[in-house]
Amino acid sequence: MPETALILNAAAIQRALTRIAHEIAERNEPGDDVVLVGIQRGGVPLAERLGALLAGIWNRPVPTGRLDVSMHRDDLDRRVAPAVHPTVIPFDVTGRTVVLVDDVLFSGRTVRAAMDALNDFGRPQRIQLAVLIDRGHRELPIKADFVGKNVPTARDEKIRVCLGEPGEEDRVLLERP
Repeated sequence: MPETALILNAAAIQRALTRIAHEIAERNEPGDDVVLVGIQRGGVPLAERLGALLAGIWNRPVPTGRLDVSMHRDDLDRRVAPAVHPTVIPFDVTGRTVVLVDDVLFSGRTVRAAMDALNDFGRPQRIQLAVLIDRGHRELPIKADFVGKNVPTARDEKIRVCLGEPGEEDRVLLERP
């Protein structure tokens, strides 16, 4: 059984998301061209929460979508069969600021795949990255623009983000083998 440590509780997650929303608003005034795209799976509920927070800041709805990167990953040959989730981007990304949202930034490969997948939907003017947890260990030159918490980890440790799962409180856990 792995040893677990609580990194963020529900209140700390909410504070981190509120801070990220304000940082996005500051960097993208007035925000008319900003859209949020959650990377399936963990980034989707975060993008929806950030969208609600930004709607409160800007007093208008912020378009939010979800993006599956399974078929754009560079490790397809090492996986049995990728779990494909629906991609729903009900708006044009061309010429807009797209904020990609994910739960954990690790090697950077998922973000690279997300940028490749996003090209299928148009050519954004700018892409920014918001993550709840940055755990280091980058294999590609990718850096988040907005980070909830930096959590230095060992390669064999895991970060588990629990958001809105039935019967579970929102939390972020560090699991050690």
